[in-house]
Amino acid sequence: MTDALTLDELLLGHAAGSLPEPLDLVVRTHLALSPDGRRRYRLYRALAGALLETLEPVAMRPGAWERLDRAIDRVEPIRVPPVSVGDPRVPPPLRPYVPEGYERLPWRNLGPASEVELPIGTPGYRARLIQLKGGKSIPRHTHKGHEITVVIEGSFRDVQGVHRRGDLVVADATVDHSPVADEDCLCLAVTDAPLKLTGPIGRLLNPLLRI
Repeated sequence: MTDALTLDELLLGHAAGSLPEPLDLVVRTHLALSPDGRRRYRLYRALAGALLETLEPVAMRPGAWERLDRAIDRVEPIRVPPVSVGDPRVPPPLRPYVPEGYERLPWRNLGPASEVELPIGTPGYRARLIQLKGGKSIPRHTHKGHEITVVIEGSFRDVQGVHRRGDLVVADATVDHSPVADEDCLCLAVTDAPLKLTGPIGRLLNPLLRI
């Protein structure tokens, strides 16, 4: 993705069922944690319904309802296996990816932060849980594509403001930042391209990174 991406576009894409799995996961996690996000999403759903009512009806082909009725009768019911509640701190959308809780994940220590990649195989995307210790910061960087982050626990601040539990933050090539955790912070971050370090030392390290 190269075009600008906004929260509104993500919510609309989720409502339309058109988002790839990683982006849909980050939006569902945002909606699970943010009452304001859910109110905004319901507004979009209502507006979409009102828009549909303004469209001119299109005549169906003869026998269309009968064919649809027969097709429905042939559909086998979907049997979804029960999902264990597990760690209650894990938002419901994340539980299939974190079935045994955060502590059992194979965290990779990065100094002030640690991360673990979620098993999502969508080409071109990475989905990671990132823990940042209170008072610590992530090295200054910008983005070759998009980074969509939702705060699960704690809070952090950057050039775009203070971000708390449930907030969804979109960063792209126009954002050059060094996020700082106000307290221990856990986030879900989805990227569609590598980050690009912008500090003097970071520029030397860029060829070695896959973040």
